[in-house]
Amino acid sequence: MAIKRPRGTQDFLPEQIVNWHYIEQHMREICKAYGFSEIRTPAFEDTKLFLRGIGETTDVVSKEMYTFSTGDDKEQSYTLRPENTASAVRAYLENKVYGKENLTKWFYMGSMFRHDKPQAGRYREFHQFGAEVLGSPSPVVDSEVICMIVQLLKDFGLKDLNVEVNSVGCPNCRPTYRQKLIEFFEPKKDQLCEDCQERLYKNPLRLLDCKNETCKALSVGAPEIHEHLCEECNTHFEELKTLLDAANIQYNLNPRLVRGLDYYTKTAFEVQYTPLGAQSAVAGGGRYDGLVEELDGPHTPAIGFAMGMERLLLALEKQNLLPEPTIEPAVFVVALGEAAKLEAFKICQTLRSAYITAEMDGQGKSMKAQLKYANKINAKYVIILGDDELARGEAIIRFMETSEQETVPLDTVSERITSLVKG
Repeated sequence: MAIKRPRGTQDFLPEQIVNWHYIEQHMREICKAYGFSEIRTPAFEDTKLFLRGIGETTDVVSKEMYTFSTGDDKEQSYTLRPENTASAVRAYLENKVYGKENLTKWFYMGSMFRHDKPQAGRYREFHQFGAEVLGSPSPVVDSEVICMIVQLLKDFGLKDLNVEVNSVGCPNCRPTYRQKLIEFFEPKKDQLCEDCQERLYKNPLRLLDCKNETCKALSVGAPEIHEHLCEECNTHFEELKTLLDAANIQYNLNPRLVRGLDYYTKTAFEVQYTPLGAQSAVAGGGRYDGLVEELDGPHTPAIGFAMGMERLLLALEKQNLLPEPTIEPAVFVVALGEAAKLEAFKICQTLRSAYITAEMDGQGKSMKAQLKYANKINAKYVIILGDDELARGEAIIRFMETSEQETVPLDTVSERITSLVKG
């Protein structure tokens, strides 16, 4: 039986990689404009990082992580990263960045791993583009992050965007709200799904985010968090909305938006591309002012987001917004005979050293077969070398678009091709 790729993973072939390079380039450009620098963290971390950083009551930790023994210590295990914020904070602390910078702005791209049910736009190995701002409590950075996401998506040509925002409170006001939710749902406990029954006393906010239809119906009339925010959280949220208005960002208030991770405080947001339907969320994030402390660091207010890159590509493909592939000028050297093969090899290496795409056959195929392959790779120029050309110290250059030819001295053919390609 043939070995196949694991369920929920993908192979990206060259014609697909072109699209990945396209979105990655734009992501790097917008991060530069907003002052973010790239980081790269390990694909796996100590399991305790996610237990403490994400929260043991979350679905990500309780159901979806890929965890394995290290083999070094019976008491230790590693986990393939299910998200990158916890890793970024760990890197921030381990490298003592907090002692060097007042404000840290990082972005990342990379694979994440969750044992989830594979479906369109959702995989077990998936890729995220994300950014983190550490060191500022200001709603200004919250609004900047949201503005950056919206600008990026609009630059890609996506128009039907829905921005949802909420405040999930802070350790001062959230306990009161939690108790209100418990009191609301407790009489209905037996009707809740198994997950929500478990969440009720551990993290009742997650009941508002349950996708089970029965739980959705039972949550109608539940207390809303904006009614229970402390003065600090309320002021922060009002300023965020004012800033978004100033930036002409259209948004909706969604009191049920709590996101799926325990570390969020105050601002929570999601950007959706509505034509994707059930999988419309392409980016989301929020503030996590207590996470650095939770991981034994100094008090450090922070905010971040993550964008599903597969989800984004799906949206761009759906709207025919991916660019047509560009064909770079390529050169093919037709070699007829052993002596010509050696000369062709030398010409190819000279051209490659000038970063010009150059190929040759090397298998002694007929001229017809070699020209056929040259067409296949969209070669713009073909250099023809045979015994007669070598005897005369010449080479023939064929312009494939017009079928015109010119003869040039053999020792200048590389120079001539270079001038044609690079102008």
